[in-house]
Amino acid sequence: MIFSYPREFPVDAFEQRVPDAATARALIRERRPQVLEMIERRLQRFAPLLAGEPAGDLIRNAEDAVLIAFCRMAFRHGSWGEDYHPYHNEGHIVEILGSRIERLIDTIGMHALSLTDWFLLSLFAATHDLRQREIPRFEAGVGSNERASLEEALRILRICRFSLEEHRDIFIGIELMIAGSTFDARPPPSMLEFNTAELVVQSRGALARKLDKKLDKHTPGWRNDARIVHALKLALIAADLDTANVAEPFGRFMASAERLCLEREMRSRRDPASAAAAMPMLNFLTDGQEHYFFELHHFGSDAGRRTFEGGKLDNAEKLRKMTADLYSRATMHGALTSGTQVIEAFHQIVTRLDQTAVG
Repeated sequence: MIFSYPREFPVDAFEQRVPDAATARALIRERRPQVLEMIERRLQRFAPLLAGEPAGDLIRNAEDAVLIAFCRMAFRHGSWGEDYHPYHNEGHIVEILGSRIERLIDTIGMHALSLTDWFLLSLFAATHDLRQREIPRFEAGVGSNERASLEEALRILRICRFSLEEHRDIFIGIELMIAGSTFDARPPPSMLEFNTAELVVQSRGALARKLDKKLDKHTPGWRNDARIVHALKLALIAADLDTANVAEPFGRFMASAERLCLEREMRSRRDPASAAAAMPMLNFLTDGQEHYFFELHHFGSDAGRRTFEGGKLDNAEKLRKMTADLYSRATMHGALTSGTQVIEAFHQIVTRLDQTAVG
């Protein structure tokens, strides 16, 4: 471990429920075979990287690690379990592992990164949000959810026949990538509980862009270790993949904002159909989104900027228009008296803006 924080997040029932790759593969074949198909398409695309390399075991073990993490996420916070999080669920794994990494490959080319690097980005997609219910404790600026997710990711690597002795670059890489995905680990005092959806629009952004300063403090001399230097580069790319919803086509961008909004209400213990949810949801979908988009969010890697900055710029004026129209709907056409009404008005405005863009 690069940072000297304590290990304190033990194996839970969800890890025991999916203890190995055989269990994960059987579950995914039965419930989400599209994930196996997506991975197979990626491997076919990577054929030039695989040619002439003794990578068979690495590929199989890497695939196993991603599948185990996917199933645990689906049970713990996703559609297979009882603690469904509208944003932080197995669907978030798919959007990073699928279309966002595809866009990255299209932009920088598969040879811009090594086979191990591409595996690490895929493992990051699958593991960085594994835990969402940990009590906040702050170590080196890394949040409890992220430290718990990392500890589980390291256990998954060992299950899948990776060892610190033989694959130190992979262990260093995933530690910095998951650590860098932290949004300000300290919740505002007004929170009822640690609300990761709220932190997206209230924090100072992802830790990845400040990891070099954390390393200076906690791991002096890190710049002399080529593995850490390279892992920091990957951590910046990973953070850009994680936050690239701002660069999705506008309808998908707004759908992700809605999912975050609904998760925020769930974590705040408010019913979206209630009057109490109306103003918080309106503020989150308007001022909150603009604050995050224009002030907090920045792509930290050259690869991320090249891949996603154009899409983000395309969304800027539409976001401003959506915000103005939703506020106008709330003030000019009678008060929106529940969170559900806010969402309905939001849908209508986003649909109209999308249709106008197409026209």
